[in-house]
Amino acid sequence: MTSDREFHDGREDGLAPLVSLDLEQVRSFADLVRAMERTAFGGRQLGRALEILLAMARDPDCAVVMTLSGAMTVAKQGRIMCDMIDRGIIDAVVSTGALMAHGLTESLGLVHYAVNPEADDTELFEKGYNRVYDTLEMESNLNTVEAVVASVLRNHQPEDGQWSSARFCQAVGAELDRMDEGPGVLRSAFRKNVPVFVPAFTDSEIGLDFATHAMRLAQESGQLPKSGPVDPQVMFNAVPQFNPFLDLQQYARLIGAKKRIGIFTIGGGVPRNWAQQVSPFFDITSFRLDVELPEVRFQYGVRICPEPVHWGGLSGCTYSEGVSWGKFVPESEGGRFAEVYSDATLVWPLLAKALFEELDKPAS
Repeated sequence: MTSDREFHDGREDGLAPLVSLDLEQVRSFADLVRAMERTAFGGRQLGRALEILLAMARDPDCAVVMTLSGAMTVAKQGRIMCDMIDRGIIDAVVSTGALMAHGLTESLGLVHYAVNPEADDTELFEKGYNRVYDTLEMESNLNTVEAVVASVLRNHQPEDGQWSSARFCQAVGAELDRMDEGPGVLRSAFRKNVPVFVPAFTDSEIGLDFATHAMRLAQESGQLPKSGPVDPQVMFNAVPQFNPFLDLQQYARLIGAKKRIGIFTIGGGVPRNWAQQVSPFFDITSFRLDVELPEVRFQYGVRICPEPVHWGGLSGCTYSEGVSWGKFVPESEGGRFAEVYSDATLVWPLLAKALFEELDKPAS
């Protein structure tokens, strides 16, 4: 029986040949990551991520948003965040509040410690050790953070009396810069005028500190008892002057001011979704209010996250899926995306170092 198959060798179909990784030819981190792009699997995606990050960073008309979730500051990745902000690569940060709170402890010169994940958690609790897998955050650290939060809230006040997460993070950054205890994400963001948005603000230590400060003010004014037993129905009636819609509108204005937008995501969760939903926000505002706004789509995207797509969560969803929501430019129309399925502590330092080397090269 004869076959009608016509065997090709790939060249005539425009396929890209792969090249075995030759470490003898590697002289830098950028060399390594670029060589990995000509291999396979996660290595190829990491190489692609470098090229896309470079395109974002070098595009003067692109606003680059960095979204952060997971315990990245506890995992000691905070200096990489600072470097990306300090170098002018990042135009906005969207983060979990917990990540910013743990980063604050670093900024204040405090320490996180390694721990065996099999340690007795009851014993850790009694010692004031909060475990994040194999790392400890001291409860005493968080008490110091609370003191900084309280100081900021007493000494800074928005002109209209309303706080947002971006306004608060900017005020904390200014305080950290004044204290000069060490580097930190909020300090770097303040110095580079990069807004930091925390969409799920109350889901964090700093959100709880914000709330307890409002109750402390109510105690000082005589609205709440200062000590002794108190009914929770009474105690939790003191509400801070905090308006999350200020964040939403500020972010939309920032995005609307640029011709193109890119996103660099560590993990997923609320920060990723909140940052990406700006595109549908523009669309539905135009449609429902009968006004003409520009079409906003992310043209560049790099995501480092181990979450697979098949669980159906936002953390694992692909950029292709985001196209169906009107969040991303399709690749067929010029969208450029890389998705690296890995623990960020393994590949982010490598990627960032390669990126910085390339950006530091003198112009040819």
